[in-house]
Amino acid sequence: MKQSKMFIPTLREVPSDADSKSHQLLLKAGMIKQVASGVYSYLPIAKRVLNKIESIVREEMEAIDGVEILMPALQPSELWSESGRWQSYGAELMRMTDRHGREFALGPTHEEIITSLVRDELKSYKKLPVTLFQIQNKFRDEKRPRFGLLRGREFIMKDAYSFHATEASLDETYQDMYNAYSKIFSRLNLQFRPVIADSGAIGGSHTHEFMALAEIGEDTICYTDGSDYAANIEKAEVVYHPNKKHTEENVLEKVHTPGVKTAQQLADFLKRDLDEIVKSMIVKVDDQFVMFLIRGHHELNDIKVRSFFGTEHVEMATEDDIRSILDASPGSLGPVGVNKIDIYADNSVQDLNNLAVGANEDDYHYVNANVDRDFNVKAYGDFRFILEGEPAADGSGPVKFAEGIEIGQVFKLGTKYSESMNATFLNDQGRAEPMVMGCYGIGVSRTLSAVIEQHNDDKGIIWPTAITPYEVHIISVNPKQEVQKNLADQLYDAYRTQYEVLYDDRAERAGVKFNDADLIGIPVRVVVGKQAADGIVEVKNRRTGDAVEVHIDNLQETIQSIYASFES
Repeated sequence: MKQSKMFIPTLREVPSDADSKSHQLLLKAGMIKQVASGVYSYLPIAKRVLNKIESIVREEMEAIDGVEILMPALQPSELWSESGRWQSYGAELMRMTDRHGREFALGPTHEEIITSLVRDELKSYKKLPVTLFQIQNKFRDEKRPRFGLLRGREFIMKDAYSFHATEASLDETYQDMYNAYSKIFSRLNLQFRPVIADSGAIGGSHTHEFMALAEIGEDTICYTDGSDYAANIEKAEVVYHPNKKHTEENVLEKVHTPGVKTAQQLADFLKRDLDEIVKSMIVKVDDQFVMFLIRGHHELNDIKVRSFFGTEHVEMATEDDIRSILDASPGSLGPVGVNKIDIYADNSVQDLNNLAVGANEDDYHYVNANVDRDFNVKAYGDFRFILEGEPAADGSGPVKFAEGIEIGQVFKLGTKYSESMNATFLNDQGRAEPMVMGCYGIGVSRTLSAVIEQHNDDKGIIWPTAITPYEVHIISVNPKQEVQKNLADQLYDAYRTQYEVLYDDRAERAGVKFNDADLIGIPVRVVVGKQAADGIVEVKNRRTGDAVEVHIDNLQETIQSIYASFES
């Protein structure tokens, strides 16, 4: 393709609101254009890369017998009401009403549509299992779109759904998908980790996220060097080993603590370590309020609270809620004398006697509070986020933290949707059973950004060869000089039958062409310049920056050698 015919509006300056490296480079390289907050047009270079990512995804999906379909983005509310998600999904669901007053949503995901499709067409165990997938734009009304394509309101996603007669069959497809995703991201030359994760609004009993390692990552990954263990910090299990701090119970004492509202302030006031302070928080679980106790240096994990109670409806109590229950402010809460609501405590609270806690009275705290004597704990559990350096659940050593971008996720949905939407099949005994389901997603446009986050330098993008928009970039330094133009035209005609070639034939200054070439990041650059009359061109390896002058008779060999070096 001749660059003079292309639409690549590169920029010299980065817009001030571009807040990630990939966002900056996508804009500078003329690959995307913002239409509205979180909504982008994909320009020619980006579209070519997306096409290649999608091709790799299709190849690996078809290799495990996935069958491609295309479902509507516009979804009727009736199906979401069947699954129970019309109200529970939340504000991110883009809802609308047609001229007849019928409610619809722009699909953020397609569990309802696919379940309704399959329940109407597949009635026998003999037709199962089946895996259907699509690549389509999705919509979520993000409260705060940011990082370009990493968190947008409209994005491209591959979503797949499998239907089974048994859990064992689901297990097989889940593993096939897990392996296929690993192959896809490896082919894209991404550094990634599959991690134990939370299923969120989609639901299900078991899930893994695939996380691309990146400084801009919005999720924290916990991993160890001793094994392949990895988990999202929301799901990383804290292994409890009893470590009692005190043995004797002291007399409960009420202490005046003026202005003390936080655990750190209380620790400073009492001249104690922060880990010897206990924080009290009131949380609304479904329609009931409960109190949680955790140590001062820990943070309550709402995902674990949801899992413990088996619900999605967990939120922190408001100040008005707290005052109506205990007639106290959030900065003075404690368990002593509390009998209106149940009290739960993190496992590590068991290690402490003589607790320092709020007195449920502003500017007062208790010291020497003890379980069973001064208050009762209904149950202990793992209710907190793990800390870096604590032991991993698999015993492989202390966990380390890394930032990651979620690029894919696989779920075991079980019968969550098939039961609520009456998607049944007849088993070999002729009895109706709910289908067992799996769900599997890849953020295609997020993956594009993740690749750029990992593959760039201070000049621009450095594409992995599998998804480079073009394979060879021919640059005519001065197309006004007939010798240079003729040789560049000759090379373009010769090599575009063997490679995907972008030919910069523009009447631009050499510096502009070279800057644009660095931004776009095609792996091999062939520069036709002053030695054109002698048949000499410069060949540059974008990845290493190495350049060599070669005669055109040796050009093919040189290009092949550079590409061979990428594979080694």
